Amino acid sequence: MVKSTRHAKYELYYHIVFVPKYLRSHLTGKTKERLETIFAEICEDKDLELAEAEVMSDQVHLFIGSPPKNAPSLIVNWIKGISARKYNQRYDDRVKWTRSYYVGTAGSASKGAVEQYIAEQEGGDA
Repeated sequence: MVKSTRHAKYELYYHIVFVPKYLRSHLTGKTKERLETIFAEICEDKDLELAEAEVMSDQVHLFIGSPPKNAPSLIVNWIKGISARKYNQRYDDRVKWTRSYYVGTAGSASKGAVEQYIAEQEGGDA
């Protein structure tokens, strides 16, 4: 869906993938649920659209819509930094992310394809 600001119309979506530090497969159960809630909180606070989220045991896939004023690197920094800080303040088990990440852009033509891909990841750690 095309959104707008006072000076722009846009439809920007980013497919973001990142992994926990040391590649430990521990993003399951309550940890997964807690992270999904935290990602949604961050997106709401930062005026981002969390179109799709899949927390797998060893990686995170997010599909986020954003106004053009936010650089993709800034969005990733918000998501990773704030989520780790909030999680570690609220819960005894710790979450740390690697410094690396993947981000790809998607417009309206491929939005459905990315959402479908992320949805298909549920149940399998491809």
